[in-house]
Amino acid sequence: MIEFLLDPEIWAALFTLTVLEIVLGIDNLVFLAIISNRLPAHQRALAQRIGLMAALGLRVGLLLTLTWITQATTPVMTISNYPISWRDLILGVGGLYLMYKGVKEIHEAVEGGDGKHGAKPPSSFASVITQIMILDLVFSLDSIITAVGMTNNRPVMIAAIVISILVMMFAAGAVSGFINKHPTVKMLALSFLILVGTALVADAAHFHIPRGYLYFAIAFAIVLESLNMLTARARNRHKGAPAKDTGR
Repeated sequence: MIEFLLDPEIWAALFTLTVLEIVLGIDNLVFLAIISNRLPAHQRALAQRIGLMAALGLRVGLLLTLTWITQATTPVMTISNYPISWRDLILGVGGLYLMYKGVKEIHEAVEGGDGKHGAKPPSSFASVITQIMILDLVFSLDSIITAVGMTNNRPVMIAAIVISILVMMFAAGAVSGFINKHPTVKMLALSFLILVGTALVADAAHFHIPRGYLYFAIAFAIVLESLNMLTARARNRHKGAPAKDTGR
């Protein structure tokens, strides 16, 4: 056990996989923040904790059934000479749902609800948790398949998942509040969901889009939005500053 803990390769694998799991978990965290904002303020934190605990349980559970994970990429049916696996089905359906949810949320934000009765009322707690659980499965499967491809050390994979979920739990409240406070950031986050959904559908169709391209696009958009926010803040400070006395 001591030799296991002192092995530098173990720590290097743990660090690398933890960072990767956190990066892959950003999509999950953004969706969690947006969907939980449908709830009354006093229920949001609870929904986020339940969602992240469910994600942790699903990922650890999937790791403990590695046989199923390896079989998930085995074709279970063929349509027009096109092999389809359980992974393809789950990622495809999940990606389509993300695209639908992103477009629907953008439409409601721009139109102000259904356009007839004003803003849409808060969603029920059960419906929000159901949506979170469905997407947890999609994100968890993608995350675990990535982890299995990086290392075959199950304790390292479980430790990386636990650490990444704890980091997301710590950041969930801040991310949710920030997205809810800034409408333009919410639009950007919803656009990310559509982008991620497109990538998942492409993966299901065996057309892999390198994640580096997606993360670069997301990072570039975040930098631009940050510059816009800093510019707007400086402009507001300038407008609110008292006029200088010229001595005349």
